[in-house]
Amino acid sequence: MQGIQNACEVAGDRRAEHLSLLKELVSIPSISTDPERATDVARAAAWIAERLREYGAEDVRLLSTPRHPIVWAEFSASTTDAPTADAPTVLIYGHYDVQPVDPIELWNTDPFVPTERDGRLYARGASDMKAQVMACIMAVRTAVECGTLGANVRFLLEGEEEIGSPNLAAAIERHADLFRADVCLNPDTGMIDATLPSIRYGLRGLAYFDVTVRGPSHDLHSGAFGGVVHNPLQALCELIAGMHNSDGSVALPGFYDRVRTIDDAERARASAVPFTDNDVKALSGVPELWGEAAYTPVERIGARPTLEVNGVWGGYTGEGSKTVIPAEAHAKLSMRLVPDQRHEDAAGYLSVYLETHAPSTIEWELSQLAGGPAYICDPDSRFHIAFAAALEAVWGRPPVLSRNGGSVPVAGDLERLLGMPSILTGFALADDRIHSPNESQDIENWYRGIDALIRYLGAPG
Repeated sequence: MQGIQNACEVAGDRRAEHLSLLKELVSIPSISTDPERATDVARAAAWIAERLREYGAEDVRLLSTPRHPIVWAEFSASTTDAPTADAPTVLIYGHYDVQPVDPIELWNTDPFVPTERDGRLYARGASDMKAQVMACIMAVRTAVECGTLGANVRFLLEGEEEIGSPNLAAAIERHADLFRADVCLNPDTGMIDATLPSIRYGLRGLAYFDVTVRGPSHDLHSGAFGGVVHNPLQALCELIAGMHNSDGSVALPGFYDRVRTIDDAERARASAVPFTDNDVKALSGVPELWGEAAYTPVERIGARPTLEVNGVWGGYTGEGSKTVIPAEAHAKLSMRLVPDQRHEDAAGYLSVYLETHAPSTIEWELSQLAGGPAYICDPDSRFHIAFAAALEAVWGRPPVLSRNGGSVPVAGDLERLLGMPSILTGFALADDRIHSPNESQDIENWYRGIDALIRYLGAPG
């Protein structure tokens, strides 16, 4: 234990260096969805690979995929009382790609010029999830140098998470021997607030769609054709409006058929999470909440499925006026799915609805862009208990156990393909504005995260 405490002190002495390294990484605009940024995505992967080599990895590889590379590295246990042959293997997952920065005009500072302000580091990817990746790398580096690494550690750092990880499952199957481990440490789910360390034991799955509605063969003059031609934008909005019932539930046929019931144990865990209606309103800036009234906000966010409209467009959207009935209208829709729902079935829910409700005045087309399964695990495994102890040692209180509303496809892929459970955690906070302008990471919370990771890697379960 003395060695682990010494390692934490070494990390404390290096705080300025660690922050400088994080700034280097977030300065790289690794936007995975933008083809023009492909070289920057590759540059971020190469930067990380070089750091892992520098910090003593026995093997570092850039594994190619059809789009962006996966960074893989391996470290062996270094503690004298946990020889490599007996030590568990921990796979550390992360992603180095980031979301686009739009709308750029809402940023207070350049999103790729990391800026410290009021104890936070502002930059795209600072919270999601380059700070989390670097916390893991800094913890492993420190544990190796101080001789406290009690696990064999492998890294799986992908560059496509923000586009739905389309090539990850195939890579896991192809390189199963490289990724195999006793548990995955996945710091991509964050904390409720800076005083509440968190372990998530469940995630929602994802299905993402494009919907196109077509009407006339070309844009029409709204004066000449208004009132006799069904405007595709109006038709699309009418269809979207009918996708929810008045109580906030989703109106797609069959949508709830496979939804797992929230049992008494789940409700008890959810009720212990200190996250109220007022917290949601404060974080989101809305005057009132909306959704299924029979469930609490924590239950709705973690254990109930949703259908969301992510964007609608068509016709003229420039300055001034242009009186047209557009030939086409478009929408992007996403579903968050819960255990027992299948993302492979999601397009069927939408198709049946559209076939039933789309008027004969238009034609429609549906395409699925991404999909991933929901995930749930046992929060009382020996690895989860060990990680909870590491968090409690740093924060002085046991972590909150909860399910998370977001989607991290790799957790389901690792369980399905390798039978591997995941510890879902992280040091991002609910007010970090992930995916929004002015994303930031609480710096002190990040330092605490490094300490917790050092403690866990010394006694991983």
